[in-house]
Amino acid sequence: MEHSIVEQFENQEISENIEEKNVENLKKTHGVNEHIKGAVEAILFISEKPVTLEQLKKTLSTVDGRVIKNTIQALKENYEKQNSGMTIFEIAGGYQMLSNAKYASYIRDFYKTKHKERLSKPALESLAIIAYKQPVTRADIEIIRGVNSDGVINHLLNKDLIKAIGRKEVPGRPFLYGTTKQFLEHFGLKALNDLPKLEEFPTLLAKEEDEQDVENKGQGVAKEIKKSEDDVLENTVKEQRQGVEENSEELIYTEEKNNEFE
Repeated sequence: MEHSIVEQFENQEISENIEEKNVENLKKTHGVNEHIKGAVEAILFISEKPVTLEQLKKTLSTVDGRVIKNTIQALKENYEKQNSGMTIFEIAGGYQMLSNAKYASYIRDFYKTKHKERLSKPALESLAIIAYKQPVTRADIEIIRGVNSDGVINHLLNKDLIKAIGRKEVPGRPFLYGTTKQFLEHFGLKALNDLPKLEEFPTLLAKEEDEQDVENKGQGVAKEIKKSEDDVLENTVKEQRQGVEENSEELIYTEEKNNEFE
């Protein structure tokens, strides 16, 4: 009886040693371990923001970085093969698990209202100018928009969508502004290079609204920016017309008064 118990302990110890060696072999060949895959998948699932490779390496301290990258790629391929409702995107220097664009219409029906705070038209206008023209000063933005932008710039700074990245070497040395990592996360962009080109706007505007909301290459922001620019132009024309009408009325009123005095 005692002999059999000793044998069990010895067999268990041998099994544990074999398992440890197998894990080490997986690391050396940069393979994918199912236990590691489950851990990475769970972390990406619960995270509301992109998870960087460094964060994963710190959490999975015994796992090689190349193994983690291979694991993420394996997960992504599995989702694609299965037409899963989830997929993994590389965003703002990290990895994030998001819903599959194929099922966007069902998600929209489930959530009738959007929870993400929408930026105002003035904020979008200013943000578009900064994104495409950066680095820019507050004065540069106001010249393009034609109105004071102090409040809008402060709002974007508070939202961490822009930041001061230096000073312009001119009298007064005004701040130069650029976009932040939070800007990339907000619009689902991997890098600024993923911003839609200005000449692509007509094509982007032709796409249906549901595709705009789920596209992770910045098409949503392109549509809003273009719409905001059109609205600004329309409002400017209206203001000019109103100014002309007011001036005409004032002239008529003045002429009537002069006639009364005569």
